[in-house]
Amino acid sequence: MRDWNVVVNLHEHSFQKAFKELQGFGIVSETDFFNVLAMKVGDINRFLENLQEWIANHPDFLTRIARIVPVTNTFTFQSPEEFEAKAKEIVLQWVPQLAGKSFHVRIHRRGFKGRLSSLDEEHFLDKILLEALEKAGTPGRITFENPDAIAIVETLGQWAGLACWKREDLERYPWMRID
Repeated sequence: MRDWNVVVNLHEHSFQKAFKELQGFGIVSETDFFNVLAMKVGDINRFLENLQEWIANHPDFLTRIARIVPVTNTFTFQSPEEFEAKAKEIVLQWVPQLAGKSFHVRIHRRGFKGRLSSLDEEHFLDKILLEALEKAGTPGRITFENPDAIAIVETLGQWAGLACWKREDLERYPWMRID
């Protein structure tokens, strides 16, 4: 899939049924990765609300889904340097909403093995955000226990998707399972 804004990880033996169910929410595509689907939805907030209602009426759906992660920005990259430059540009847009907040960056990488380190990139983006927050006079802090926000990065090969989700979002939609 060339254009996506949701990554869905499935539990084993649930691919066909979950694929069919998710088609009611947007365009669903297989990826090159085992039990991982990509979706394109028109409106992330509407998708979240519609899926929340669907889950309330079909709780068994969650037995098929390991995690669902909507992203607000996507890009392609050919190298770790290009990934860092594009990801940095996006995360710096989140400085105002992270002002004075606790947060961390979480990367779920699929592909680019040996060329892109999730841990190294998490540290890189954490540092970028901390420095920008400090420079703005609104320092933030990294925490993994009940942060105010989580900046999520999903990669599918040479595609990356990013979003910054607040604690309230994660509490409202626990099935996202960002961490």
